[in-house]
Amino acid sequence: MIEEPVWVFPFEGMSVGDSFFIPTLRTSEMIYSIDSGAKRIGMRVKSYVTTKDGHLGVRTWRLL
Repeated sequence: MIEEPVWVFPFEGMSVGDSFFIPTLRTSEMIYSIDSGAKRIGMRVKSYVTTKDGHLGVRTWRLL
């Protein structure tokens, strides 16, 4: 079984409209982790499952 690395989300450096992409096969778990982390610091984000350069993953945008 392949282990996911520990991800550090770049919330502090983000402005409204900025986004980041994280490649992962565990998209539901990643979206939950991103949403939980953003909520903890009072930031609103929106995440979608998508592909980038042929890799499945999650893209997240800062809303507010």
